Amino acid sequence: MTRLALTDLDKQACDLLIDKAKKAKFDVSIDQIGNIFIRRQGKNSNLNPVLMGSHADSQPKGGRFDGVYGVLAGLEVMLSLNDNNVQTERSIDLAIWTNEEGTRFAPAMMGSAVFAKKMKLENALSCQDNNGVTVKEELERIGYAGSDDFSQYNPYASLELHIEQGPILEKHNNVIGIVTGSLGQKWYEIEFIGEASHAGTTPMNMRRDAGFGMARAMLKLHDLGMQECDMGGRITIGEVKLDPGSRNVIPGRAWFTLEIRHPNKQALEKMDKKIYDLMHHIGKTNKLDVLINKILSISPLNFDQKCISVVREVTRNLGYSHEDMISGAGHDSCYLNYVAPASMIFIPCVNGLSHNELEDITFEWSEAGAQVLAHSIVKLASHGFEI
Repeated sequence: MTRLALTDLDKQACDLLIDKAKKAKFDVSIDQIGNIFIRRQGKNSNLNPVLMGSHADSQPKGGRFDGVYGVLAGLEVMLSLNDNNVQTERSIDLAIWTNEEGTRFAPAMMGSAVFAKKMKLENALSCQDNNGVTVKEELERIGYAGSDDFSQYNPYASLELHIEQGPILEKHNNVIGIVTGSLGQKWYEIEFIGEASHAGTTPMNMRRDAGFGMARAMLKLHDLGMQECDMGGRITIGEVKLDPGSRNVIPGRAWFTLEIRHPNKQALEKMDKKIYDLMHHIGKTNKLDVLINKILSISPLNFDQKCISVVREVTRNLGYSHEDMISGAGHDSCYLNYVAPASMIFIPCVNGLSHNELEDITFEWSEAGAQVLAHSIVKLASHGFEI
């Protein structure tokens, strides 16, 4: 599955979901960053709605369940309520968040970040892909530059159903993960700037080789990640570019992406400081200039205890094996947690594989997650009072 944000394939997927929603007589709204909201009306329009949903975009050659499983399960919940003539006090909203993956346009979780007022709309709209095309241009091109105003929108509670994207649930023979929080993370774009020169005529001791500077940085960063491994820390370098990119030219520029994650806020900040210190030290000792651009910073978070309790109670009543979990991945719920009581529900994925074409789930896991979501959402939407 390669369905990058705001591409024609992304448009086709969203068009299909909206078509199904409209046929079921649900209301559809789209905000200025392209987030889609599908509403099943409740009995009392004065009460804040219950929110669920996830994303439809994917990684390059990613899996076909990451994100969109939670969207389709949410739609199935709403359709099943119609089929069974179930009325809820509160309206139920299904959201499809724009550019969760952050692959084509960085940073990730863009739509939910704008929704939660953690990223300015104009900054998001001006983000460019590798071809210089902006988010704004693509939203307009595919017809998802909405105008609906959600600035006063206050959900009663928010739940997101998602595959675990790791091996823990399957290894422990548990069907449901009750997600209590998420790792903090920071994203960087780092560039070493040296001097491009002829590979055959420039002696080794007279070079300003940006490529070797990056290589030294990568080894040091790996060491830093291993130091934090037992405490839950992670460091990943996912993209690298050398310029001018010729086999017989010394690289004058070396650019790479870096992301770090940690469950402890203080440890995350210490890692952040060490990264700056390491990069500048490598730059100085190798006669290279260094540019560091931090493009994402999310603190470790705890989800809402009342939402967690609802999911836990429902899971027990349905008889599913379960365990509490901290999410190692970033999700839209990490931003939604700032504006509403929020939590997540995980199901296993085969061999823990995700962001991979082999990503898979079983019918039993899929059904279990949808059942827990359905019963939790109905329970929350049946409350006539505010949390």
